Amino acid sequence: MNRRLVLWNVDLTLVDVAIVTREAYAEAFRVVTGRPLVKLAPAMGRPDSEIVFETLALNGVRAEDDHLPRFLSALAVAFANRRDRLAATGRVLPGAKEALAAVARLEGVVQSVLTGTIKSNAVHKLRAFGLHEHVDFELGGYGEEVYPKATLLQVAQSRAGRRHGVPFTAANTVVVGDSTRDVQAARIGGAAVIGVATGRSTAAELREAGADIVLADLSNTSEVVAAVAALTSPVDRKAG
Repeated sequence: MNRRLVLWNVDLTLVDVAIVTREAYAEAFRVVTGRPLVKLAPAMGRPDSEIVFETLALNGVRAEDDHLPRFLSALAVAFANRRDRLAATGRVLPGAKEALAAVARLEGVVQSVLTGTIKSNAVHKLRAFGLHEHVDFELGGYGEEVYPKATLLQVAQSRAGRRHGVPFTAANTVVVGDSTRDVQAARIGGAAVIGVATGRSTAAELREAGADIVLADLSNTSEVVAAVAALTSPVDRKAG
């Protein structure tokens, strides 16, 4: 059986939970620094680890060695305490649930996430909207792993390869994301990439960054499935 690995970005690709995310960051900042959060660094496709350091700097806090682990731990607790509010204050993006289910029916497909969000929060985000059923969270790349996103992609490929006993390369891996950083990570890390213009990057910016296929959103399920199939079929692509 030919295997395909599909790695989904979470925020602004599948869900939008900005309200709870900001609240959790504000609480974590207060727990770690004893001060109120004034300014939160913008995500822009970056991992939580990077956002934490910039947020500390923006608020005049000198980063110490223990700041990152303490902040990420506090962020996980703050987010978990608000998980029941995710569905009420956030939204699943158009077609996301149907796309995950339809892609799951492709022969040999394995689905996980490649996200800047820490693992526990990524799980909460997808579970809140019933998007977790087709996702193997153990194979993904997450924001607490302090690597560039391109390296996280390779980590996810290695995890999936060990689990399924086949190599995952540019020939059978596709990243689905909404930011130019997602596209760049895929290009550097070794994967095809579907850009979805539901975040802060425009369709033109996603194309310019090197996305293989750009979609307005995930609402056309057959279009999403066709894109994944085309980019992971061995007859159509070669490992790069």
